[in-house]
Amino acid sequence: MPSRLTLDYNNMLASRLDGRGIRPERLDAVADRFRSIHAAIERRREGGTAPAFFELPKQREYVDRIRDFAEGVGQAFDTVIVLGIGGSALGTLALQQALLRPFWNELDDEARDYFPRLYVLDNIDPTTVGPLLDRLDLRRTLVNVVSKSGTTAETMAQFMVVRDRLIRILGDGYRTHIIFTTDPSTGVLRRLAEEESIPALSVPPGVGGRFSVMSAVGLLPAALAGVDIDAILYGATSMDERCRTADLTDNPAGLFAALQYLADTEADARVHVMMPYSDRLHGVADWYRQLWAESLGKRHDRAGRDVFRGPTPVKALGATDQHSQVQLYMEGPFDKTVTFLSPGAPATDVEIPAAYPAIDALSYLAGHTLGELLAAEHRATASALARAGRMNMTIDFGTLNAESIGQAFMMFQIATIYAGELYEVDPLDQPGVELGKRLTYGLMGRKGHEPPAIESPDPRFTCT
Repeated sequence: MPSRLTLDYNNMLASRLDGRGIRPERLDAVADRFRSIHAAIERRREGGTAPAFFELPKQREYVDRIRDFAEGVGQAFDTVIVLGIGGSALGTLALQQALLRPFWNELDDEARDYFPRLYVLDNIDPTTVGPLLDRLDLRRTLVNVVSKSGTTAETMAQFMVVRDRLIRILGDGYRTHIIFTTDPSTGVLRRLAEEESIPALSVPPGVGGRFSVMSAVGLLPAALAGVDIDAILYGATSMDERCRTADLTDNPAGLFAALQYLADTEADARVHVMMPYSDRLHGVADWYRQLWAESLGKRHDRAGRDVFRGPTPVKALGATDQHSQVQLYMEGPFDKTVTFLSPGAPATDVEIPAAYPAIDALSYLAGHTLGELLAAEHRATASALARAGRMNMTIDFGTLNAESIGQAFMMFQIATIYAGELYEVDPLDQPGVELGKRLTYGLMGRKGHEPPAIESPDPRFTCT
């Protein structure tokens, strides 16, 4: 049966929250504005100027190249390492957690159907990078270097470290153990691909990192590990079709964006919590954090005025964070919305045995399953928050599989574009990260960059 995401937003509305939530007339007002926003984006799509991620599920020739490499050369390796950071890694991590068997890298070859182990190095902490490279057999390892520009300091530093190790082991044969995912025509990695005869897949022009999960950035590692990437793209296409309507209440991406926007701007709920009730969806919450934060957190609006806008996305995990964060959500400031992600029925479940029938505090659990308990805790937490006047909504995956994951990725990406229009900011740029990059270049002595003036610590304000 096909999967279909559903969005239950009853607990966002004032009628459920004793007047604290979003009033129907305010949602109706945004619905009128949304029709204009939707029409403008549809015109851009027809004219070929809409954000490029919309077209990714339709680029069949491009997808065929990914599949050909994954099913051909890629199967010569028993380990894949992805080198990337931010949008070059978070989507892959989300796909790995959601769609591969739990503890994938610990399974033996037969249990993995002889697909390779998959590691994603998304940070440059030497206490992680060094020990992993020491433990792996690099002669059986494929390294996927993901950077559109080829100048991402963290990724390129990792690449230089791994390349050196491969050369020491394999000599000139190191080239067959590397593939680049980069710009189709320019950039450092594209140049190295040509000069060193290293295979490379392209990130289509106009596709930024945080919108790239359904390009080779996310699909190549998934395909290498045996994930059905056609199902991901089918799910994305079906969600895109659902979002072609200008009727806000029938458009899940538009509705999500409008509810979060109203909560932020009219109900002072500037913290947007994403809380999956599934370990397998925790990576989706992590991916969403970057998408929402980097797209909507902007100093300037489209007119160039200082506005300092943007909600703060937070990730949590049910039921774990019922015991760490929910106390704050229940009784702290009314400054949050909580979006629950429900995976539907688990693929496998564990029955709770009748171990202590004479102890009331334990006997009620007997005969149920861990999946039932987790689902009950989700429903109870959502209801408790609503009774306390706290806005929350639930996105139900129906069945957690490649198709529903594709729907979720597309829904959140489209919602981000709609939200950018509602906030009147550009959701596709990220000028706020550039200063940190320039200071890093100077501190590391990059040619053409003067060492920055970074203040030394004042000993009067240093606790030693």
